[in-house]
Amino acid sequence: MTDHEHLAERLRTSIGGLVRATRTRADALPPPIAQTLGLLDRDGEASIASLAQRRRVRHQSQSRTVKDLEDLGYAARRANPHDARGRVIAITPAGRAALDRDRRARRDWLAAAIATTLAPAEQALLAELPALLDRLTAHAADTDPADPR
Repeated sequence: MTDHEHLAERLRTSIGGLVRATRTRADALPPPIAQTLGLLDRDGEASIASLAQRRRVRHQSQSRTVKDLEDLGYAARRANPHDARGRVIAITPAGRAALDRDRRARRDWLAAAIATTLAPAEQALLAELPALLDRLTAHAADTDPADPR
């Protein structure tokens, strides 16, 4: 394994572990609910098919998640403005409030973990990480998934 491959693997496992820990410790919304609300909040209303595709789940699984969101009052179906026969899913004010609470709980847990676990020099080093991760994310958006360069 090359140095870059070793670093990539360490980052993948560390970031995944941190995401799981934050989700668990912050008493967060279940992942399907949080992911779907996040998509609706960021990108606006969408069809079930579009949500399923973006979450990389089966249509049936996404339909179940949307039903759960509707039952909780976090999402509502509306007429599709581009297709009179179709319906789209939109986040409700209650859904946005639940998502805000979820994000705040995750942020607060992580902030407390940083403050109590890391020394000031480590905190300063960690402060540089978001910009680097943003650059990697931008690179991913600019590359063809079939081309590993």
